[in-house]
Amino acid sequence: MENTSLALQYLLSGVTKGSIYAVVAIGFNLIYSATGVLNFAQGEFVMLGGMVAITLAHYAPLPVAVAGAVVIVALLGGLLEVAFFRKLRRHSVLHLIIITIGLSIVLQEAALHLWDEKVRSLPYFTGNEVSSVKILGAAISPQVLWVLGTVAVMVISLQVFLKYTLPGRAMRACSSNPDAAMLAGINIPNMRTLSFALSAALGALAGCVISPITMTHYEMGAPLAIKGFAAAILGGLGNPMGAVAGGLLVGVLEAFAVSKLPAAYNDVAAFAVLLLVLFVRPHGLFGRPGGESVREH
Repeated sequence: MENTSLALQYLLSGVTKGSIYAVVAIGFNLIYSATGVLNFAQGEFVMLGGMVAITLAHYAPLPVAVAGAVVIVALLGGLLEVAFFRKLRRHSVLHLIIITIGLSIVLQEAALHLWDEKVRSLPYFTGNEVSSVKILGAAISPQVLWVLGTVAVMVISLQVFLKYTLPGRAMRACSSNPDAAMLAGINIPNMRTLSFALSAALGALAGCVISPITMTHYEMGAPLAIKGFAAAILGGLGNPMGAVAGGLLVGVLEAFAVSKLPAAYNDVAAFAVLLLVLFVRPHGLFGRPGGESVREH
């Protein structure tokens, strides 16, 4: 019974981490699908969401602070697309990736100057750090339930948005055939800006709900971007639901690796599996063979 409880504890921890990696991976997929850009500043949106919410929480109730942080970071995401990517359609994919890495560094340094190097956190949404819920002998924080519930709602809402709303269908049209979308009257630049804003909003909300558990600091974005990118590749780049599966797999592998490997090596298992999968299925677990390659701009 004790071994079962311990395994469940690791599983819950892995699912919690994996849910955040999944949100970052979905952000990668959203922007990649609409623009062909691999945005390595995606992890910074998560960091900024937590930091902005923490600042706003000093002046407004927690729900207002979280909503305000999501809106502010979403506007920032859209602004970055307009300022740095809208006029760069003829540049190579590598050039665009380097720009996103540069943006990640700039955002990180800006966060350092605005909030310094201190570790901060939002208060728990319900309960506190010692509160716990027992599930088959495993203890789980109420905030973990907030994380899992929020991520589930985000994933479902995104699927509904992309499939059943006019802007969502327009984004999908831009992804599948930009030329046909343009001839149909779809404003492709605006759809690309929307993809950046939506991706930033998802990352910011994730940053808010994980802040009470993981704490928030200016350097947290880069590791999240790396794990989110691994999850996106593992699930199949361009496949939102594959990103969810990839994120959960990376998180669970990382959690169970802690019990077998020294802490310094807890990333090894996830990336070893990623390499193994890519050797066997270069298009990822849920990607399509011979799928569309990254577009040149």
